[in-house]
Amino acid sequence: MQETRLSTARIRAARRVIDPVFLDTPLYRCEALEPVLGCTVSIKLETANPVRSFKGRGTEVVASRLAEHGPRAVVCASAGNLGQALAWSGRGRGLDVTVVASRFATEAKLDRIRALGAKLELVDGDHEMARERAAAIARDDGIRLVEDSLDIETCEGAATIGLELVDSVPSFDTVLIALGGGALATGVGHVVKALAPEVEVICVQPEGAPAMTRSWHGRRVVTTDSTDTIADGVAGRCPIPAVLDDLLVVADDAVLVQEASIIAGMRLLLDHAGLVVEPSAALGIAALLEDRDRFAGRHVVTIVCGSNVDMDAYHRWVGR
Repeated sequence: MQETRLSTARIRAARRVIDPVFLDTPLYRCEALEPVLGCTVSIKLETANPVRSFKGRGTEVVASRLAEHGPRAVVCASAGNLGQALAWSGRGRGLDVTVVASRFATEAKLDRIRALGAKLELVDGDHEMARERAAAIARDDGIRLVEDSLDIETCEGAATIGLELVDSVPSFDTVLIALGGGALATGVGHVVKALAPEVEVICVQPEGAPAMTRSWHGRRVVTTDSTDTIADGVAGRCPIPAVLDDLLVVADDAVLVQEASIIAGMRLLLDHAGLVVEPSAALGIAALLEDRDRFAGRHVVTIVCGSNVDMDAYHRWVGR
């Protein structure tokens, strides 16, 4: 495999500093989904932890290094899940955490960031504006800026999911990974391609937030002026060049799915797996729904990456 910014040795070392509460998450075959989707489906459940998303793996690596070497103050921009995770990891290590988010972010995510003791600053714009504000705070206050997907710790923390997949699942053919900034996709993709190169790595993004997928297909950074998707966790407009470079090495394909398919995927996960998930976590199921012929007869693993969802919105989408 061509080199990426990631190191398999560092990923193995990351497992030793991540709180075990985030590790070895449930992984199981969900037979109830299979008649609907036409393939063997295994679920990697990254919501069974205190912050209900995979992000805690990466923030544990970040916070452990800051606790050892400083500085003791840190800021990040977040659509909600990274902010919760950094607040949780920072609180346990005595770090001063500031999170910048859009005023229009999911309220349940914002409430949880506050409850975890982080300082929360809201901006009147989207996630890209929050990133700009977080960078300004870091520069003006001289504190550490955590940039999701750019900071290698966020990718290598997420990559520990890949170690668990290749160590646990026999003979799976495909892994479907939600694609936003790219930490999850590049992390898991790196491990899979290094240790199980025959497995197809497919990234999935909403049609309403296509920047990284368009960039992957064009092999250059493609930005968009806006996003229009319920999957707020992956709604970025400006891909990071270094992350795209890694993604080009580890991803076999990147696909876009419709909003209706995302909602249908959420409903299937509720009805057939008993899982309440946020839209980003249903992207893999949406991809299976939209291209059954492609996946027929395969054993597919999909990573259910988050369950921090506003329940009023969830009921509007999925029904009561």
